[in-house]
Amino acid sequence: MNPSDATISNVLRQEKHITVVGLSPRPERPSHSVTAYMIRQGYAVVGVRPGVTEILERPCYPSLLEVPEPIGILNVFRATRFIPDIVEQALQRGVRILWLQEGITHGPAEQRARDAGMQVVSNKCILKEYNRLLR
Repeated sequence: MNPSDATISNVLRQEKHITVVGLSPRPERPSHSVTAYMIRQGYAVVGVRPGVTEILERPCYPSLLEVPEPIGILNVFRATRFIPDIVEQALQRGVRILWLQEGITHGPAEQRARDAGMQVVSNKCILKEYNRLLR
C-alpha cells in the first residue's frame, strides 16, 4: 500500500537528493527522460549503472553500495526480479525512501522494506506524481 498523497508530497518537497537505479544513457528510455525532468526541477541526482561513469552530466556508480553520497529517494527503474536484491542493498545503505517506478512492484520485498522502516512508493512515476502533487 502506497503512502498518502500528503506523505508523497512531503517526500518530494523535503528530500532533494535522488539516486536512480537503472538510469539509462539512452535519451529515449523513461529512466533518462524522467531523471532529466527531475534534475530540471532542482533535484540533485546520481545514477547507478554498471560500466558508465556519467549520465546527464551526473555521476554514475556501478552499484548502490558504491554510491558515496547519502541516499535520499532511491528511485528504481529495474525489472521486478531485481527488486529483492535492491531492497537488501538499500537496507545496508540505510535508505529511508524507496520509490519503485510505474509498472514495478514486488510485494514481499516492499514489505521487507516497510518492516525495516522505509517509506515505500510502488508502481508510480515520480515525474507524474511531482506534476500531480506539486505543480
